[in-house]
Amino acid sequence: MFKTFKSDLPASVVVFFVALPLCLGIALASGAPLFSGLIAGIIGGVVVGALSGSKIGVSGPAAGLAAIVLTAIGSLGGYENFLVAVVLGGVIQLLFGVLKAGIIGYYFPSSVIKGMLTGIGIIIILKQIPNFFGYDEESAWDLEFFEIDGGNTFSELFAMLNNIHPGAALIGLISLILLIFWEKVLSKKSKVFEVIQGPFVVVVLGIIFFMLTQNHDLLSISANHMVSVPVPEDFNSFIGQFSFPNFSAITNPQVWVVAFTIALVASLETLLCVEASDKIDPDKNVTPTNRELLAQGTGNIISGLIGGLPITQVIVRSSANIQSGGKSKMSTILHGLLLLISVILIPNLLNKIPLSVLASILLLVGYKLAKPALFKKMYKLGWKQSIPFFVTIIGIVFTDLLVGIGLGLMVGIVVVLLKSYQNSHFLHIEDKSNGKHKIKMELAEEVTFFNKGAILKELDSLPRDTYLEFDVRKTRYLDYDIIEILEDFAFKAKERNIDIKLISKRGVVENPPSFIEFFQLRPKSNISLS
Repeated sequence: MFKTFKSDLPASVVVFFVALPLCLGIALASGAPLFSGLIAGIIGGVVVGALSGSKIGVSGPAAGLAAIVLTAIGSLGGYENFLVAVVLGGVIQLLFGVLKAGIIGYYFPSSVIKGMLTGIGIIIILKQIPNFFGYDEESAWDLEFFEIDGGNTFSELFAMLNNIHPGAALIGLISLILLIFWEKVLSKKSKVFEVIQGPFVVVVLGIIFFMLTQNHDLLSISANHMVSVPVPEDFNSFIGQFSFPNFSAITNPQVWVVAFTIALVASLETLLCVEASDKIDPDKNVTPTNRELLAQGTGNIISGLIGGLPITQVIVRSSANIQSGGKSKMSTILHGLLLLISVILIPNLLNKIPLSVLASILLLVGYKLAKPALFKKMYKLGWKQSIPFFVTIIGIVFTDLLVGIGLGLMVGIVVVLLKSYQNSHFLHIEDKSNGKHKIKMELAEEVTFFNKGAILKELDSLPRDTYLEFDVRKTRYLDYDIIEILEDFAFKAKERNIDIKLISKRGVVENPPSFIEFFQLRPKSNISLS
């Protein structure tokens, strides 16, 4: 981890500035104390980050659980009773990890995961536009289409038009332009601009702007347009912000229902985020999913015991980490420590940050998740990839994360069933007779995303210094998800000294530079791609 410290430190600063408003906003949308969101962010960074096997995943309070938390606090008779459900939910997650339920994450098709990333990117943009122009309301941190105030994502955009704040909009626009210029121009001029990240600069600029204009009639930014971290008067008032579970409520059956709901939804969102973050990780690391469930369960137990919200791995923070150059879990841990140190030492300074500045950072994160080029790429891959992709996006934008994922998954399953009812398999032959560890994998006629888990496990288990013969001569249908697995494996195979021999009807290729190009550019290989 310390070898990548130069990359992880600036990345952790960016993730900190992304996480801070999310922690506070999600707590606000959940009807919970603001400090509870910060507790969850700190535990998610330090504890879960240390225990997790993910190098780039970042955990904290999740917007997808806000509606569940809001309802549960009311139905269980108070926040202290709800905390019992958070602790029990963590225990159930530990049980999921022990039972190796993490394998579920491998059974979501690539098109749905990409649709999830894109849909979340679009939602971030739509939800943060009002903040960017100085129209701030609780629903900016709720990723659901229908909002708790009776409106929806688009109605808030129309309401914003009559509530634009000049000062907030001006510093938001300056911040966005500077962020783009920093990334596209300055970062390519000198390494100094890579170490000092643009988000840090615009936050400092935002604080200076606030201080210079606080007495200006037109440009002064009021408190409701600023970060709002609780400011304790002394040590006792700081300690007083912590809440503790009322374990006498453990006999209430409704507490157990909420606990199981939290465990199930949090685990599913985590596994989806793990799959998504691994997919956009430039180093192609593979996160052990069962270990992730154990880490998340431990984090939720600790968070619940000291008054924090439920925790999941979160794609907004994880993608910000990846986009900022984070290389190891050190960036995740450091962002948690930054949250802890800042809320103790400089809460008054944090409250001088305009929300529109942080919205400009989130707008860029959202854009990178939903780049227009991805839509074109998915369309070109054909209807078997594009339909689940677009259905997932539409479902997420107009409902919520889990409903959108569910719709995309159902469409993906229908696509596979239409193509074939045959469950594909592969043949594994091992030969050590000539002193060289030689393994031959022969794919069957039909290979779909249902086989992702088995093939991924098989490839990851290959020992170093192996000679792998990969035979696809009998294969007539090869899912694009499997091709991506092979592409990622080829990338990591060089580090493990694994040589690959690809055998197809077109001939033999030694150590193919790109499996994706090979199958897409060689239609005469007699393999149909989804």
